[in-house]
Amino acid sequence: MTISMNHRKRHFQDIKDKVTYGFSFFAGSLPQRSSSVVTGSSRGIGRTIAIHLTELRARIAVNYSTNSAEAEKVAAGITTNPEEVTGKGPRVIVVKADISEPSQVKSLFDEAERVFESPVHILVNSAAISDPNRSSISDTSEELFDRIFREAANRLKRGGGGRIILLSSSLVQHLKPCFGSYTASKAAIEAMAKVLAKELKGTEITVNCVSPGPVATEMFFEGL
Repeated sequence: MTISMNHRKRHFQDIKDKVTYGFSFFAGSLPQRSSSVVTGSSRGIGRTIAIHLTELRARIAVNYSTNSAEAEKVAAGITTNPEEVTGKGPRVIVVKADISEPSQVKSLFDEAERVFESPVHILVNSAAISDPNRSSISDTSEELFDRIFREAANRLKRGGGGRIILLSSSLVQHLKPCFGSYTASKAAIEAMAKVLAKELKGTEITVNCVSPGPVATEMFFEGL
């Protein structure tokens, strides 16, 4: 049976709503106008989270690595919202950065702090790549995750606290064949979130991990 794209989007929309509800819970207690970095926010769940955080009056650095046009669309959509929704002043910037490169991770945070004239208070790590070749687990770099967590923890400490929110996947529980490297990377994120939360105890930084089920994003359908 063939299921249309529109039907799939309707079917998964309630899950996307639950994801944004979770981010409201984790991030909503911060002061309005909090500076935020959302990696991988040019499309998919990251895009939805970036838009939703601006509705909570956060200021957003929309991050992308290759598709500038999509990132600019996200920013344009945010800037069309009225100020009574997002607040006055700079609301969104677009920053190109490959989070696998330490220097670019640093530049991402530097640019957000420069434009918003404030320390970063929220990191949402939504960047993900579903490799069409589905490489083996042994080819997955653990340093990819450690770099951005380390940078975020140091920045949030200097800013007096904040929120680190990571995205995992329900594949960690379902263990789908041929998704070994992707599943292993998400399992690593869940473990690292727990360790990081313990390490940051007493710093006013919370670390949480959201593990959504299937959501109707471009990457989801490309991975089918």
